[in-house]
Amino acid sequence: MALSVNGRSAIITGAGSGINFAFAKLLVDNGCNVLIADLALRPEAKVLVDKHSSGAARAVFQETDVRDWLQLERMFEVAEREFGEIDIVCPGAGVYEPHWSNFWRPPGSAPSQDSPDGGRYALVDINITHPIRVTQLAIAHFLRHKENGRPKHIIHISSIAGQNAAFSAPIYVATKHAINGLVRSLAKLETLDIRVTAVAPGVIKTPLWTDHPEKLKMVDDSVDVWVTPEEVATVMLALVQQQQVSETIGDRSGRGPQFPVSGGTILEVSKTVRAVGQFNDPGPGDRPGNTAADHAAVESESFRLLAAEGWGRSKL
Repeated sequence: MALSVNGRSAIITGAGSGINFAFAKLLVDNGCNVLIADLALRPEAKVLVDKHSSGAARAVFQETDVRDWLQLERMFEVAEREFGEIDIVCPGAGVYEPHWSNFWRPPGSAPSQDSPDGGRYALVDINITHPIRVTQLAIAHFLRHKENGRPKHIIHISSIAGQNAAFSAPIYVATKHAINGLVRSLAKLETLDIRVTAVAPGVIKTPLWTDHPEKLKMVDDSVDVWVTPEEVATVMLALVQQQQVSETIGDRSGRGPQFPVSGGTILEVSKTVRAVGQFNDPGPGDRPGNTAADHAAVESESFRLLAAEGWGRSKL
């Protein structure tokens, strides 16, 4: 199932910034066309799209709200029109318990944008419903092109939150546990030359953290270690291009510990790489890059919100 990305094509949601942007850039740098599906592009992503509007490996932006299934279908239509056959799909768009869709700020309370009569949480739609639907659309596309015999890859973005608990972010944690279950449940697609895998990053220096002061309260720069988006992207590329992935990020020498890659593989990415077991896994632990030292501030805020009169009741 190893696949050189040179001359191939990919779709990545959420690639306007963060890990997904780093993965998109790495793919383009290695000769792969990429459709970036996001609400908007941060400046660095716009530079990538402008620079690679033509040539052997192109980057194309398609404005996409991943909560809208019709826009997800349109995303595939545009990618097929631009590139033809698609080989790699990453449903990477995700949010971390934002104020506007948050367990401790129930529907109908400020500043939640989840309507008390809407029957939906935007956080769930973005973090798990959209990856499920994109995975279905990817499989449908792959099966239409199976006569070509090219291996296909679907790479999900999980998190150490897929193993850990976090009082301050219970919906986010639930969605990442769900991603792990989805990836493992689709492992047997490898019999159809479709490999489904995931990375489970630790504390990554992306706008998901750096643009949100309420989350930065958890990070103590004197003891915590940031993992870079580029380090995560390197592991994602290895999941596609290699039969084995090294414990040391970027090492392809084969001298250090290696993890075999197959359908259902989930690789935890801190400052090193670890395969996450389905049963009796020891958990992320406190390896460098895996933890934020101070959850007390955000947990106390959750308790403060919970103490408000009428918390959680519909305002209808």
